[in-house]
Amino acid sequence: MDSLESYILRELLMFEGDYISGSALAKKLGISRVAIWQHMENLRAQGYIFEAVRARGYRLISKPDRLDAALVRAYLPLRNRPLTLTILDTVDSTNDEAARELAGGRTAPFVIIAREQTQGRGRLGRQWLSEPNGNLYLSFAFRPKVATHRMPTFTLWMGANLCELIANFCRISPGLKWPNDIYFGGLKAGGMLTEARLDADEIRDLVFGLGLNLHAPAGGWPEPLRALATSLEAQAAAPIDVNKFTAAVIGRMLLAYEKFVEGLPLGVLADMWNRHDILRGQRISASHGGGLVTGTASGIDDEGALLVRTDNGRIERLRAGEVTLSPRNKA
Repeated sequence: MDSLESYILRELLMFEGDYISGSALAKKLGISRVAIWQHMENLRAQGYIFEAVRARGYRLISKPDRLDAALVRAYLPLRNRPLTLTILDTVDSTNDEAARELAGGRTAPFVIIAREQTQGRGRLGRQWLSEPNGNLYLSFAFRPKVATHRMPTFTLWMGANLCELIANFCRISPGLKWPNDIYFGGLKAGGMLTEARLDADEIRDLVFGLGLNLHAPAGGWPEPLRALATSLEAQAAAPIDVNKFTAAVIGRMLLAYEKFVEGLPLGVLADMWNRHDILRGQRISASHGGGLVTGTASGIDDEGALLVRTDNGRIERLRAGEVTLSPRNKA
């Protein structure tokens, strides 16, 4: 839920570049001017800088450049402000923390964000570099109560929506590599991981985690990531406000989740995915059922399966597997 400091920040952001009086803030929030002053002092201690002028009020001069819960809440769209979110300095994995809190009975939905992960991971248990350098590590926790057969489309749907948000927010063109990676050209900028607890016929608990490289590490990418990784700032050639971007991601992902639960119209997922698909038209190899399928990627179907046209012209539908581009495509 919003804190009073989030409300104060929201008002200051609305008047950014101008002044808002302490009396106006006090009246709008239903508290005393002394209480306003106390909250402003708390915000100053957290790294906010204000200008205060007698008879004019307060003006926001500078905000912290690190993740700040009150500021993320202040930027959230109105419809998302009842959401509870937790920002941790460090955690083993935001997905694991979300799963623990779901198991403990915490009311969903909620969001877990970390400034650093010590055991961040991606698909197939791979390690995800999660240094405390302003990148985004967060997990959404849901209790969707939807049929289990819809599970394969969830990560794809969320990934397509994430790409749309990145494109609009950063004015860049991200790509999707089936089933869960964010790319720019041949460089990876992020990944998604969905984990669920299933009953016999429905998804009971659902955790959707994502890691996004907003900035490159201060000392540069370590080997062997130097030739494989990129960041949103590098692609945009401009700084990214981590709090504003985080709020935008939360808003878009929650809206995408609501649409998923309601039921996606036929063709919507495939159409959105195919706008960002980096494999489409490329020659690939994919592990499948203990074997290897080689052919040309042809997008996805309405159920999220990767379509591969083999050399004999047959279409294979892959619902799981590991995909690699052929050497000639990499060249």
